[in-house]
Amino acid sequence: MKVIDFRFRPNTPEIIDGIKNSSMFAGLCKAINFDDRPKQTLEEIVKDLDERNVEAAVITGRDCEKTYGVPANNKSVLAFCSAYPDKFIGFYGLDPHKGMDAVRELEHAVKELGMRGAAIDPYLAQIYPNDAKYYPIYAKCCELNIPIIMTTGPATLVDGAVMDHVAPRYIDFVARDFPELKIVISHGGYPWVNEAIFVTQRNANVFLDVSEFELSPQADAYIQAANTVIQDQFIFASAHPFVEQKDALKIYESLPFTEEVREKVMYKNARRLLGLDH
Repeated sequence: MKVIDFRFRPNTPEIIDGIKNSSMFAGLCKAINFDDRPKQTLEEIVKDLDERNVEAAVITGRDCEKTYGVPANNKSVLAFCSAYPDKFIGFYGLDPHKGMDAVRELEHAVKELGMRGAAIDPYLAQIYPNDAKYYPIYAKCCELNIPIIMTTGPATLVDGAVMDHVAPRYIDFVARDFPELKIVISHGGYPWVNEAIFVTQRNANVFLDVSEFELSPQADAYIQAANTVIQDQFIFASAHPFVEQKDALKIYESLPFTEEVREKVMYKNARRLLGLDH
């Protein structure tokens, strides 16, 4: 079966060392023994993707410079996508505190640099996703007809972050105000499992990935929903290298999806969301 991975970051030495040395993710790295993660060349990574039948992988950028003082990593995303444009799909990371500069960056990234979506981290921006600072970004995404990924769950292990900033109920406001905006709730809105499911169910423009939390307490509700009420809005994402992609694929092989739903989750829904069917 073909696969599209909607949250992937190549585990090159530079990326692994960058994550390990990040003050933002020190707690998360400690919790998952991130020091043990293997490092590979980009060529080796792409070879593994081909062997796993991964047709494409979405790489998300991140910009939280105004709150954490960390430079944006969009240059590395652009470099990966430039090296393998048929394998990697770039989503440009945005800092809402940069105002219209962020909006202009996004337009340039999409129109001139080939980026295919936007990515935000409300818990790192330390504001809610329905804060007015985000709304010019959402409007530009609609104008450019690109999806946006909203990162949720990991806020629980990031120093200085507030969990409530990424509760799915606030994404519901955005989905209502921008019905044309294609939204991905990344990491399942965990631990608000049922809330994330219902926000997805009631908004046709919302998609859900539950990367890192497929086997967490209450996660069986995700799978039940994927088999029923949100089967056209549930997408596979590995969160590599925080989770090894090969391990994530094994988890999904073991999950009790119907065969029809499995194909939607692993490939068809993401392909439709990315506009690859046109």
